[in-house]
Amino acid sequence: MTTLRRILIVDDDPPSQRLLQVRVRAIGCQVTVASDGHEALAAIEQELPDLMLLDLEMPRMGGMELLRTLKQRGVDLPIIVITAHGSIDAAVEAMKEGAYDFIPKPFDPKHLEIVVRKVLEREDLKRDIEILTEEADRRYRLVIGESRRMNDAVETVRKAAPSKASILLLGESGTGKEIFARAIHSWSERKDKPFIAINCVGLSKELLESELFGHEKGAFTGALSLKKGKMELAHGGTVFLDEIGDVVQELQTKLLRFLQEREFERVGGTKQIQVDVRIIAATNRDLATAISQGRFREDLFHRLNVIPVTLPPLRQRPEDIPALVDHFIDKFSKEAKKQFSGISQEALVSLTRYDWPGNVRELANVIERSVVLGSGPMLMPHHLPASVLSSITEQKSDNLSYRESMEVHRRSLLLAAVDRAHGNRAAAARSLGLHEKYLLRLLKSLGIGG
Repeated sequence: MTTLRRILIVDDDPPSQRLLQVRVRAIGCQVTVASDGHEALAAIEQELPDLMLLDLEMPRMGGMELLRTLKQRGVDLPIIVITAHGSIDAAVEAMKEGAYDFIPKPFDPKHLEIVVRKVLEREDLKRDIEILTEEADRRYRLVIGESRRMNDAVETVRKAAPSKASILLLGESGTGKEIFARAIHSWSERKDKPFIAINCVGLSKELLESELFGHEKGAFTGALSLKKGKMELAHGGTVFLDEIGDVVQELQTKLLRFLQEREFERVGGTKQIQVDVRIIAATNRDLATAISQGRFREDLFHRLNVIPVTLPPLRQRPEDIPALVDHFIDKFSKEAKKQFSGISQEALVSLTRYDWPGNVRELANVIERSVVLGSGPMLMPHHLPASVLSSITEQKSDNLSYRESMEVHRRSLLLAAVDRAHGNRAAAARSLGLHEKYLLRLLKSLGIGG
């Protein structure tokens, strides 16, 4: 554990209390003790602990009553229930009331330690994800969600953040690489020093070199005064080199020397300048191919690729789309002063089936467009762009039966007609040459209501 955690032990049996205290202190945690539910509530009101170890059988207020009271009060606290043999049913019931896990008595000290560490690490990850969701660029906030792939990426950068190691963020455009870079900086000892982002795309060798390392007065036409580069300005902090795969080879050589020596010369200068900066680089390019084609230096790649982290594209974490959609609907509804309160099931299905080549950035743009041009209270399929709706028929159908393929096509045809009619189902029916009641029956049979 990196910080001192406080654990509340709630047990009326003194020998059990003492044994629990010894084990909890052995893993570096502070301990508060309560003998029943009333004492536990008083301790929680005074200072919310990081974890509670709770015996179910106690006088005055027992463990189950305490669980229900905490649930009613909305107290968010991880709880491990400790129960005697033969009380497994009670432990299961306790988990239904909000407990995270249970340990039978008499407990094995090593097992207790493993479970406690597991819960505290889970809480650390939850907190780190909350920090990451607060890191935003100018266009959108990234809501992480619950996908294993994204949580694995978060866990990797969280572990790497306190070190000085260079980190290479890999992934498609729009996956949130700059937000991850900012989070790494905020989790490091450099968090109170500058974080400076540099986009390497579209800049000539001369402009990018001046941007990175600065220039002396008169170094080139227009250099009317000395200018410090971003590496110099970020001393003690972090420099984020976005789209590093687009740096021209001549400048790659200078970057490699800087990474090796942590010193450089300004353009037009001769003085060696030393700085202490942490480098985080990012690219959406295949650097292995670029190396094989001679477009990217292999030695520079190895200097940057100490800690590689791949951010998954949105199509590989569809379980995160509902949370992202809710966030963007709330965000853009407030900005546009619209009364959208949610999304219909059929519209959400269309969003989860779309491939999202632009990832989270594209999803944000789609929701913003739909909110600005539409009207609530629910975001419906006809609010979505035709490109998203048509994706239903563009799915790979190699493994679909004839019946399944026809159902996919029929669903797409009906949704597209409703979209063209801006939600007017009578008009949609006329465009398809169908009776309105028949169209409604077809929509209902496909689970498209509203």
